[in-house]
Amino acid sequence: MLKSKIFSNFVIFKDAVQMYLRKIILSNFKNIAQAELEFSDKFNSILGDNGEGKTNLLDAIYYLSVTKSYFSHSDRYVIRCGEEKAALNGLFSLDGDTEEIAIGVDSKGVKQLKRNKKMYHRISEYIGLIPVVMVSPYDSELVNDSGEMRRRFMNLILFQIDREYLSKLQSYNRLIVQRNSLLRSDLPSDDLLMTFAEQLSSLGQSIYESRKRLCESFAEPLAEYYSVISGRKETVDLEYGSQLSGDTLLKLMESSLGRDKELRYTTCGIQRDDMVFQMDGSSIRRYGSQGQQKSFLIALKLAEFSIMKEHYGFSPILLLDDLFDRLDSHRVGKLISLVASDRFGQIFLTDSNPERISSIIRDSGAGKAAYSVKSGQFERIE
Repeated sequence: MLKSKIFSNFVIFKDAVQMYLRKIILSNFKNIAQAELEFSDKFNSILGDNGEGKTNLLDAIYYLSVTKSYFSHSDRYVIRCGEEKAALNGLFSLDGDTEEIAIGVDSKGVKQLKRNKKMYHRISEYIGLIPVVMVSPYDSELVNDSGEMRRRFMNLILFQIDREYLSKLQSYNRLIVQRNSLLRSDLPSDDLLMTFAEQLSSLGQSIYESRKRLCESFAEPLAEYYSVISGRKETVDLEYGSQLSGDTLLKLMESSLGRDKELRYTTCGIQRDDMVFQMDGSSIRRYGSQGQQKSFLIALKLAEFSIMKEHYGFSPILLLDDLFDRLDSHRVGKLISLVASDRFGQIFLTDSNPERISSIIRDSGAGKAAYSVKSGQFERIE
């Protein structure tokens, strides 16, 4: 077995050559009442108009990997309207073996996960088995919304590649809730507040170091992918912003104790971390066009793909939803050439343009499968 170059506490497969989804069976997932689809180990295209179910299929694949929807924080929104539960079943080929993953979720939020018919009692132990990367128009929130979205982006990657990270973050968040509750009480004890600070400092430092290493690992592949997509028109960069870059969390909490008591919540910590996206040295949020922002986000996600591929030793499943939206013809052409190349493993690509899909399939010598979808019903295209 070989350890990751980036994160050393998560074992990866040394000899795994390929991982892919062979078959999916869905019941009452979003607008998909029933579906049973088989896929190519390389290129899979899903054609259809907006709102028919293309994105929902990709979200189902993402759900089988991460046990959460890419788009909804609550599991009840993945259940088809009028139904009480949803079921997802996937047959994966992993390192030459078959892995059967079955997830059931009901309207009360009760979730069951089975791997090869054996129940997982802690879902956190499963996350990371099936790596996946999603590229979606909703990724624009990473540029335009608050730092919470960018922290979530970091967290979702680290959940998959660092098995200890999730438990540390959960422990940190529980302590923050308890400390904030104490701050809202009458005459909170300084000694007890600093006891919380000591516990938070150790966890926060570890989380900070993981996020810092992750952000540093983005620099090279992000610049490379953006250069390919944009035709070397601009340069992009990513920086990690954290209060812990200047001092330890314990010292920060010591100095902010009076302010915390006045405001009645914890004002410093890794819960305020952020990622700074730049283009030619300026904020891409302020100065980037829609096409430049979309190109940056695609490059960011493909850089995520490269990081995860290096970590696992095999390619994650790549989900590309409406990839060409808001891009000029030049960038579309660059992306088509990139997607058709052999640097990726299994790809799922949704589009409403059959001609564009046909050109990608034509340029790719890999195995392929295609489906059309209407009102949540899928039909194989031969």
